[in-house]
Amino acid sequence: MAILRLVSTSNLPQCYVSAGFVRNLVWDHLHGKQTSTPLNDIDVIYFDPAESNSAANLDYEKQLKALRPKVNWQVRNQAIMHVRNGDQPYTDVNDAMSHWPEKETAVAVRIDGNGNLECLAPFGLESLFDLQVTHNPKRNISVFDQRVASKNWLTLWPKLTVVRNSI
Repeated sequence: MAILRLVSTSNLPQCYVSAGFVRNLVWDHLHGKQTSTPLNDIDVIYFDPAESNSAANLDYEKQLKALRPKVNWQVRNQAIMHVRNGDQPYTDVNDAMSHWPEKETAVAVRIDGNGNLECLAPFGLESLFDLQVTHNPKRNISVFDQRVASKNWLTLWPKLTVVRNSI
C-alpha cells in the first residue's frame, strides 16, 4: 500500500503500478509463501499521448527514486510503447496492457481520487488466480517462452501451469 500511495502522488495520467508487483503478490499468496518474492523493479505505467519529452520516464523514475531510494523504478508511458512493439497506437493503458506477452502480467492497480483501489486487467483475473501463465496471441510465442524460462517462474511458483496458444 505504501508503494501505491507514493505512486498516487505522481499525478501522472492513467497511472498504475503493474506487472510483477501485482502478479507476484498473487502467486506468492497462492503458494503460501511467508515472504514476498523479490522484485527486479516496480513497474509504473501511465498514458500521456501529448507528452513530447521522450526522456520524461527517466525524470519520473528520478522523482520516485528520491522518495524511495532503495526501489528500482521502471516508469513507462504506454502511449508511446506501440512504436517499440510494432503495433498500432494504443488508446489507453488497458489497451496497451492487452498487448503484453502473458496475460497474467497485464494487471495494474492504483489508488483512485477517492482513496479506493482500482484494478485494470484486460484479460480478467481468473487465470491469474488459477495459477496460469498464459500466452497472449498478440505476441510471438518465442517471446513468451523466453520470458517464462528467463524469469524462472516455474521454479519460483511450482503450482503454475503454462498455457500456450490461448485466445
